[in-house]
Amino acid sequence: MISCVNGYGSSGWTNAHATFYGGSDASGTMGGACGYGNLYSQGYGTNTAALSTALFNNGLSCGACFEIKCVNDPQWCLPGSIVVTATNFCPPGGWCDPPNHHFDLSQPVFQHIAQYKAGIVPVAYRRVSCRRRGGIRFTINGHSYFNLVLVTNVGGAGDVHSVAIKGSRTRWQSMSRNWGQNWQSNSYLNGQSLSFLVTTGNGHSVVSYNVAPASWSFGQTYTGRQFRY
Repeated sequence: MISCVNGYGSSGWTNAHATFYGGSDASGTMGGACGYGNLYSQGYGTNTAALSTALFNNGLSCGACFEIKCVNDPQWCLPGSIVVTATNFCPPGGWCDPPNHHFDLSQPVFQHIAQYKAGIVPVAYRRVSCRRRGGIRFTINGHSYFNLVLVTNVGGAGDVHSVAIKGSRTRWQSMSRNWGQNWQSNSYLNGQSLSFLVTTGNGHSVVSYNVAPASWSFGQTYTGRQFRY
């Protein structure tokens, strides 16, 4: 269903369970602990999942992609597999308690691998590379001396583990992760073109030079380069 590079997909499958949430239109999946907001406008659509504590990695798994198939339950399983992006956290309580590996899928994508009436099914999963249209997107929020950059649409490994920012009059500076995939810089960068260095969990990096022009403004989104996959 998806070509797998960077070491993903060639590894074996891991057992887990899956449920669903968010309603038949997935409206209840919007927002979420990764900070992506409107999953439709961000390009993630309904192929999304909330991860249990064991998989969420305190938010560092946000943006990672997983191939999932229903297994060992012929009464409820449907053939085939799905690929989903981690966009939310499934808090402890029942199936999402540590150390369980659990995916709380959007209802539409759950129904691609299992019947609605099942409620919960055993699944097997593996990490796969994320395929994205266009470049990595940087949405700049906050205010002067507090630049909060939401990083979305990341291909390849998908899970951003570090970000650095460079103004046209500054050196490269590491950003701190505020929450989800919102990365923070306390430098004054107004009136400077901005470049970003994004590194994913597999150690691969991509630099996007002068993504935001000197006339950038808060609340705007700028598109950079993309990982090869």
